[in-house]
Amino acid sequence: MPDYKAPLRDLRFVTDEVLGFHDHYAKLPGAEEATPDMIAAIMEEGAKFAERVLSPLNQVGDQQGCQFKDGEVATPEGFKEAYQQYVDGGWPSLSHDIELGGQGLPESLGMMVTEMVATSNWAWSMYPGLSHGAMNTLDLHGTDEQKQTYLTKLVSGEWTGTMCLTEPHCGTDLGMLKTKALPNEDGSYAITGTKIFISAGEHDMASNIVHIVLARLPDAPQGTKGISLFIVPKFNTTDSGDVGERNHVHCGSIEHKMGIHGNATCVMNFDGAKGFLIGPANKGLNCMFTFMNTARLGTALQGLAHAEWAYQNSLIYAKDRLQMRSLTGPKAPDKAADPIIVHPDVRKMLLTQKAFAEGGRALIHYCSMLVDIVQAGSEGDKDDAETQLSLLTPIAKAFLTETGFEAANHGLQIFGGHGYIADWGMEQNVRDSRISMLYEGTTGIQALDLLGRKVLMSQGATLKVFTKIIHKFCKENSSDKRLAHLMKPLAALNKEWGDITLKVGMKAMKNRDEVGAASVDYCMYSGYVTLAYFWARMALVAQQKLDEGTDEEAFYKAKLQTAKFYFERILPRTKGHVEMLLAGSSSLMEMDEEQFFLR
Repeated sequence: MPDYKAPLRDLRFVTDEVLGFHDHYAKLPGAEEATPDMIAAIMEEGAKFAERVLSPLNQVGDQQGCQFKDGEVATPEGFKEAYQQYVDGGWPSLSHDIELGGQGLPESLGMMVTEMVATSNWAWSMYPGLSHGAMNTLDLHGTDEQKQTYLTKLVSGEWTGTMCLTEPHCGTDLGMLKTKALPNEDGSYAITGTKIFISAGEHDMASNIVHIVLARLPDAPQGTKGISLFIVPKFNTTDSGDVGERNHVHCGSIEHKMGIHGNATCVMNFDGAKGFLIGPANKGLNCMFTFMNTARLGTALQGLAHAEWAYQNSLIYAKDRLQMRSLTGPKAPDKAADPIIVHPDVRKMLLTQKAFAEGGRALIHYCSMLVDIVQAGSEGDKDDAETQLSLLTPIAKAFLTETGFEAANHGLQIFGGHGYIADWGMEQNVRDSRISMLYEGTTGIQALDLLGRKVLMSQGATLKVFTKIIHKFCKENSSDKRLAHLMKPLAALNKEWGDITLKVGMKAMKNRDEVGAASVDYCMYSGYVTLAYFWARMALVAQQKLDEGTDEEAFYKAKLQTAKFYFERILPRTKGHVEMLLAGSSSLMEMDEEQFFLR
C-alpha cells in the first residue's frame, strides 16, 4: 500500500534556511504569535493528521468515489469523520483574522500545513481548499453583515465554500456566461442558471455550503464587463445566523472522472435561488480574481504534491525492487539481482522527481511569503510583492502542474508493470495529477496571461522586477568558484529571458498570433529559469552549512548534487523552448482550416 511521510526536514530547510521565514515573521505586522516553537508544534501536529488520518483514505477515496442519489452526495468512507477531526483541530481557522474567529497566523504558515494535507490526500484536501478561496473573497469584498453571517462559519469550518464560474457552453470564456440575477424586493437576488465542474459543490461533510457565483444583472453590459458576483448558500440562514430552509440550488449530477474520485465534481442548478451581491455590480470578475489567484496557487501546490508523492513512493520501491545487475558490476552480490536504483535511467527519473518536488517547494513557499507581504506589509513592500506575484502565479500554476504530471508518470515508469496496477497507487497519482493542467485555467491560458498580460502589456516592467532579483543574486555570488557551474548559466539565462521577451514583443507588434504561438514555450522556459534560481539559492545555503560544519552532511550534499543534476540534465530543456518560441506562428497558422481533414 502506498504511503506518505511529511517532509518536515525539507520544509524547514526551505522556509527557515533558504527563505528566512523566522526573520520574515519578525518583521510582519500581526505575526508575533508565529514563533519558532509554535511553528514547530503546528507542523508536527499537521504532519500527524496528514500521515495518520488522511493518507490511509487516499486509495479509499479513489476506489469508492462519491455516490450520487436524489440530489445528494455521499463522500467516501472516512472522509466526513476526517473533516470533523480537521475542524475540531482548528485547522480551517489557522490563517484568518482573530475578529472572525481565526487564529491570526500568516498565510504562509497555513500553506505549509496545506502542502502536507494536499500531498497525503488531494481529493479530500479540495473540500477545505475551496473554502479557503471563498473566505479570501468574502474577506476582501464582502460587507460586514456578510462576513458575520457567512465568513465566521467558513473560518470555523462549520460550513464549506465553492467557486461557481463556468457553464456548459463557455468554458474559460466567462464573457459568454448566461446565469441571471434578478433583483428581489428585499434586496436579495434570484439566481437562475447552470454551473458545471463545481468541485465540492455538494457533499455530506458540512451542514451548509456557501457558493460564490458569477451571474448577470438584467441591465448588465455584454461580455466580461457585465458580470457580478453573488453569495448563494445551500441553506438560507435564520435571523440568528443558523441554517434555515433549503435554498433553490441543487446538484443535478456528479461527473464520472478520470481521477480525484473522492471529490465530487458537480453540475449545480440554480432555480431562482436567493443570492446576495458581493462587491460592486458588474465588477464580479474583478472580485472573483481574488478567488482565482488563491485557486491558482493552490493548483500549483497540487503539482508539487504529486511530484513529492511520486518521489517518496518511487524511492522506496527503487531501493527494494531487485532486477538485473549494475553495468559496473554487482552492487548487492549477496542478492539475486541489484536494486533498480543502481541503474542510471532509474536514477534520472528519481532525480527528476526530486528536483521538481524540492524546487517546486521553494517556489510555492516563496509565493506564500509574498502573499503575507501583500496582506500585511508596508505599502512599498506590498507593491513589489504584488508585482512579483502577478508574474510568478501563472508560472507556478502552469509549470509546476506540468512537471508534477511528468514526475507522476516517472513514478509509474519506475514501478514498471506494477505501476500500471491499482494496488500500488502510482496510476492513481497519474490520473489525479492530470486535471491540474486543466482547471483554474489551462497551461495555455496561464501562458497567455503570463506573456500577453503580465509581461508584454507592462512592456517588460513586471518581468524586470524579478530578473533584477536574480541578477543581484548572481552578481553577489559570482566569486564563489565552487558554485560557478550554477551562477554562470543562471546569469546567462536571466539575460536571455529579457532578450527573447523583446524579440517576441517585436514580432507581436506586427502579428498578435505571435503571442499565442510563443506563449506556452515561453511559460515553460520561464519556469525552468525560475526553478534554477531557487536551486541556486538552495545550493548556496547548503554549501554555507557544509563550510560551517554540520552533522547533517548527507542532507546538504544531496542538495548540491540535486542542484548539479537540475542544471546539467533538466535546465538544457530551455534551449529547445527558445528555438520553438522564436520559430514564429507561420507553421501553426498558414494551413487553411479546410486542410485539417480526416484521413
